[in-house]
Amino acid sequence: MDGLDDFEKQLAAEKAEREREQERAGKKERKHRHRHHHRSASPERRERGKDKDGDVDRERERDRAGRTHKHHRSREDVDDEDGHRHKRSRHAKDEEDSSSRRDRHRHRRGREDEEPEFIKSTDPKEKVPVPDEEKPQDGSKPPERDTWMTGTLDIDYIHRGKKEKTPPPKQVPERVFHHRELNTGLAGESSASANEMDELTKEVDYTFGDEGSQWRMKKLQGVYKTAEQTGRPVDEVAEERFGSLKEFDDIREENIEVERRKLYGEGYKGSEKPTGELYRERMAKTRPTTKEEVWTPEDEPEQGVIIDDPQPLDQTALNRMRAQVMKAKLRKAPDVGKLEAEYNAALARFNGTASADKSVVLDASHNRMLTGTRNEVKVITNKRGRERGLVEANDDMSIDDMVREERRTRGQAGGEGVRLAERIAKDAKFDDGLEYLDENAEKLAKRVHKSEINLKTMAVSEYQKMNKILDTCPLCHHEDRQPPQDLPIAPIIALGTRVYLTLPTEPELKGAEGGAVMVPISHRTNLLECDDDEWEEMRNFMKSLVRLYHDQGREVIFYENAAAPHRRLHAALVAVPIPWDLGATAPAFFRESMLSADEEWSQHKKIIDTSKRAKDGLGKLAFRRSIAKEMPYFHVWFTIDGGLGHIVEDSSRWPKGDLFAREIVGGMLDCGPDNIKRQGRWSRSDPRVEGFKKTWRKFDWTRVLTEGQ
Repeated sequence: MDGLDDFEKQLAAEKAEREREQERAGKKERKHRHRHHHRSASPERRERGKDKDGDVDRERERDRAGRTHKHHRSREDVDDEDGHRHKRSRHAKDEEDSSSRRDRHRHRRGREDEEPEFIKSTDPKEKVPVPDEEKPQDGSKPPERDTWMTGTLDIDYIHRGKKEKTPPPKQVPERVFHHRELNTGLAGESSASANEMDELTKEVDYTFGDEGSQWRMKKLQGVYKTAEQTGRPVDEVAEERFGSLKEFDDIREENIEVERRKLYGEGYKGSEKPTGELYRERMAKTRPTTKEEVWTPEDEPEQGVIIDDPQPLDQTALNRMRAQVMKAKLRKAPDVGKLEAEYNAALARFNGTASADKSVVLDASHNRMLTGTRNEVKVITNKRGRERGLVEANDDMSIDDMVREERRTRGQAGGEGVRLAERIAKDAKFDDGLEYLDENAEKLAKRVHKSEINLKTMAVSEYQKMNKILDTCPLCHHEDRQPPQDLPIAPIIALGTRVYLTLPTEPELKGAEGGAVMVPISHRTNLLECDDDEWEEMRNFMKSLVRLYHDQGREVIFYENAAAPHRRLHAALVAVPIPWDLGATAPAFFRESMLSADEEWSQHKKIIDTSKRAKDGLGKLAFRRSIAKEMPYFHVWFTIDGGLGHIVEDSSRWPKGDLFAREIVGGMLDCGPDNIKRQGRWSRSDPRVEGFKKTWRKFDWTRVLTEGQ
């Protein structure tokens, strides 16, 4: 064991000797480099270097002695603890040698760091990395952050390029024109365009329809009036009044906008201030034509290029445009022509693209009520619809179609009530509750149309029925027949332009002989369908007959029986002369009969007093404004302006023909039932004609028409 210890000591001594030799060689090399690079160094600095070298040698000797002392002490401690000596491994010795080398190397690096002017010598052994298990773990070293965490603390310097100076704007050379230049408008083109832009961008301090709008409209009307009176151009007068045509065009634009608000109502939303559109149009017309604006063949569209046409409007939009045209015509608006042209263009586009199914239309030359279904319905194109010829209501009806349907259906018995009953009958789940009516309002509002075959059959039957009525009517003129068959069967006493006078059928009531009948030449269902000219002639005949009977000392009453409009009989106004003393009591007889003739419970007033309404201010219009022309009614006149009227609730319970009036008048005159119930027919060879004409000649107002010719 002593031999091993001696061997280890020898190895340690040899190793220490080699280290000293290496240190001396390194020191000499450093001194040599120091002398080579620092020859001009001061002697004081060289002395400090020597002192430092001496200090380094002394420290190295102390470290070596300390390690030796520590080594002996550790061996003694081990011997004391275990009671015997332990054989140290060679690996432990190597670890001590490596740790001593690392300590010396650390001291040497510390000294070299203190001398920044010396250059550190590089040892190839130092570049060898230390194994992981030999690296000392120094726990006192504080934790350090990674470079990516501390990178934001560094200041980065960015070099930005210098901004280039914008070049000065190029000066456009000013145009210089010769004094003989013919195109003088070129000189002021640029200045004029600048002035136009200034005027267009100039805003006004008022809005359309404000407090000063009425004053501006009066000023505008004054311009037109002055131009019309003086014969000067409107633009010249406007420039004097307004100062500029721009302001004049703004007022014109306001006038158009105000008229549109009145035309379209409160829901119309337009511009609030002038847009300058009229002024731009004016400037476009007055601006001289430049070379670029001249048309050339190159401006033509290329062949094969598809040009998009404006989309055609639907039927609802067409109806709105048609309504606007009609309102403009009623108001006599200045833009009627423009609106009508727009409507015609839209209608042409719609007709060109629409492929609506067409229905069969029958001849309606004899009666305006006989119009075909046309676009009132649409054919159902599914299998069941084609087999049964079913149709449905057309929601996209035009105004003309609506008018035709109204004319066709207004004379039907029951009217809307019958159509509503048909809709209810086809609805198995119908309930009269408000909730059901609200939920199914759209379905209940639709018209129930029969199949296409039924519609055609109905139209044919209506046409045949009306032709039969017209052919057999004793009061109609038949222009398609040869004279004298073209005249009505009833004898003509006096003929006006729209109305003629004839005699009643025989037998007349006893005590009421010498009566007369006023008949319109056109076939009317009732007198409410007559126009103003027909009513004017009717009143002329009434006045003449009143004078005739008053001259005879008798009173007269007039009545019309229109209780059966579905029969479409020719309307007539019958004049019945009665004794003078019965004229005051006649209203009471008719009033009592009207109250008891029809149903006890009725939807309308039992009696309509038109004489009272005539006295209240309606005058001759009292009758025409008190009863609807679609209603079945009976009316009697005690004066020329009014009398008593009654709406017939149930036509089946109403007396046939003129029996209602004959019973009342016959009761007043105490006539027998045989005389009252007998109703004769007209005949061309009536013996009463000549006698009545002699009496009538004195009061005939139609002689003015014949003598004037």
